[in-house]
Amino acid sequence: MGGPTREVAAARGAVRTALSHYSAGAPVLVALSGGSDSTALAAATLFVARHAGLVPVCLTVDHGLRPESAREAAAVAAWARQAGFEARVTRVDASGTGEGPEAAARRARYAALATAARSLPFRGVPAPVLLAHTADDQAETVLLGLGRGSGARSLAGMAPTGPLPYAPDVTALRPFLSIRKADLRAALRAKRIPWVEDPTNSPDSEWRAKDGSLLTRSAIRHGALPALERALGPGTVPALVRTARLLRRDADALDARAEELAARFEREVPVSDVVTLPEALRTRVFRRLAIRYGVRAGELGSVHLEALDTLACGANGRARVDLPGLAVYREGGTLRFGEGN
Repeated sequence: MGGPTREVAAARGAVRTALSHYSAGAPVLVALSGGSDSTALAAATLFVARHAGLVPVCLTVDHGLRPESAREAAAVAAWARQAGFEARVTRVDASGTGEGPEAAARRARYAALATAARSLPFRGVPAPVLLAHTADDQAETVLLGLGRGSGARSLAGMAPTGPLPYAPDVTALRPFLSIRKADLRAALRAKRIPWVEDPTNSPDSEWRAKDGSLLTRSAIRHGALPALERALGPGTVPALVRTARLLRRDADALDARAEELAARFEREVPVSDVVTLPEALRTRVFRRLAIRYGVRAGELGSVHLEALDTLACGANGRARVDLPGLAVYREGGTLRFGEGN
């Protein structure tokens, strides 16, 4: 009997690497929607967990977006139990948040995953959450950042390992960031494992923005990315993934240095200590100080950092910049991060 196909071996190898730091007996939580990517992740995780002595658990989140979603979630969980998982289903309500449908569903889904991970502690630490983001998803993230005029950190895309969004105490693992969706589907076909096609991912889906246009991710997936591949060739997605990896390396180095520098300062920062720094470092230092003294990270934008940089590098005198929930003053040769505004 031959060994696994190239696609199956690649999926298992990626998951094995992601879970290599976890000890036998540790629970690992897979976010399982039933789509091809998460089903391939579940199959690979189950294989690795059995050989490594890990405890495989999966969570299927029912967003309640369609009448049949509860039935579909139950069917996905039933498949997972039969395969060997401890399978859970949770229903979330993403309505009434004031966000767009994509953002609201995303926030609710991650909150449910964080709750499940915390319910599976091992040596006092929540279980890691495995997410099935692929190279295609990473390429979409880079394009989304480009379209928004984002900096290197956003263009660096999703991290293979890092905090789960909105839950810094929970570790998220993304083993498939270098694997194409088509390869994962090939792996599933090789093992004769079915998956569910989510109609909300279709360009014909009724799930749209308020103005009737495609949701942003869907527009990139079905419009922008295929157009780029037609114009630039089939290597476009791997190239965008490589760009994200290189930018993440650079951003990590700059962020680490900025963390060291910011640790030297309290609320009062001598202007002479920061104006000689490269702008990329200086603004990162300002960002850390602003967050330290009360600004929520999600509310601190590039316009605020540019204003702080102008305040620091301008002529001596008295002036101030108002950040969300914090005022920063320039008093002669000193920047002072105040108590709030």
